[in-house]
Amino acid sequence: MTSKMIKIESTADFEKLSEPAKALAEGKLVAFPTETVYGLGGNALDAQTVKKIYGAKGRPSDNPLIVHVSSKEDVYSLAETVPENAEKILDILCPGPITIILNKSNLVPDVVTAGGKTVAIRFPENEIARELIKKSGVPVAAPSANLSGRPSPTTAAHVAEDLSDKIDYIIDGGSCRVGLESTVIDLTVTPPRILRPGGVSQETLAALLGEVTGYAPRDEDTTSPKSPGMKYKHYAPKAEMVVFEGKTCRDAILKQVTACKNKKVCVLTAGQTDLYDCDVIDCGKEPVEYAKALFGALREADALGADVIFAELPFAPGGIVTALKNRIYKSCGGNVITCKS
Repeated sequence: MTSKMIKIESTADFEKLSEPAKALAEGKLVAFPTETVYGLGGNALDAQTVKKIYGAKGRPSDNPLIVHVSSKEDVYSLAETVPENAEKILDILCPGPITIILNKSNLVPDVVTAGGKTVAIRFPENEIARELIKKSGVPVAAPSANLSGRPSPTTAAHVAEDLSDKIDYIIDGGSCRVGLESTVIDLTVTPPRILRPGGVSQETLAALLGEVTGYAPRDEDTTSPKSPGMKYKHYAPKAEMVVFEGKTCRDAILKQVTACKNKKVCVLTAGQTDLYDCDVIDCGKEPVEYAKALFGALREADALGADVIFAELPFAPGGIVTALKNRIYKSCGGNVITCKS
C-alpha cells in the first residue's frame, strides 16, 4: 500500500476532502493536519478500525487515544455527562489545542480508552481537521501520525516518512501552527488536573476555571493512564540526545562539542547559529518558535546522521515553556544538564 497524498491549500480545496472523509467512515486510516501535530485518524466508534490505528503506529494497546470532533454538540454523545467546567472550556477555548477528559458514554469502544472509564475528547482549531471530521459523519480517534516513540509529525512529509506504506490517505495541510500536542486536562477530578501540558497554559485554564492542578511528572499514572503521553517513551530521535538548560547553556555545549571530536554532533539552538563548529539547527529565539520547530528539528538531526544531539534550552518557566520542557525532556530520556549562572 502507498498512501494517497491530498494537498489542501485553501477552503476552495475542501471538496477534495470528500474522498478521505468517506474512507474514514468506511474504516480506513487517514492522516490529517491539526494546529498541534498531524493525527492518524480512524472511526472512533468502530473497534476494529481503532485496532488498525494501534497496529499502523506500533502503539501499545494500553495507551489511550484522543477522540476528535467537529463541533461542541458532538461531545455530548461521547461523554456520560458534560459538567459546567467542560462547557466553559468548549465555549471559550474551543476549537483549540486542548483535550478534556470526561467519563465516557457506552458509545465509545473500550479499545479507544485502553479499557478505562474516561474518554479524551478534542475539538481542534484546524479548519481542515474539522471539515474532514464533519464530512466523515463520525468522531475520529487520532493519535499523532508517526511510528510510536518517534518525534511527532508537524508536516505531511514527516507522516509519509513513517507511515506511507501503512495507511490509506495523507492530507497535506502545511506545517502545524503550534507544533506540540494539545494540553490534556482531567475534568473527572476536583480540582481539575493537567495530565499533559500543551498549547493552552495552566495560567489560561486557571483564569477560566479557578484552581487547576498543574502538570507534574510524578503524578503520571503509568498503570492506567487517562491520557496519551503518560506511560511510554515518546518523541525520541535516533541519536543520543542531551539537553542543556539555563542561561549559561551555550558555554557548556561548546565544551561538549569540543570534546566530541570523534562523533557527528548536531546542536539545536535558540537563535544562535554561528557559535558551534558542527551541524546547527536553529529552532528560534522565542519559546513559541522553538516549540513549533522542535519535532522537525529532531527529524532533521537524524537525517543529517547525527550521533549526538545537544539542545539549548535557555528559557524562563511559564506559558508554552512548560509544554516545551515536557516534550524535550521526554525526547532525551531525561538526559538533562542544568547550567548554573
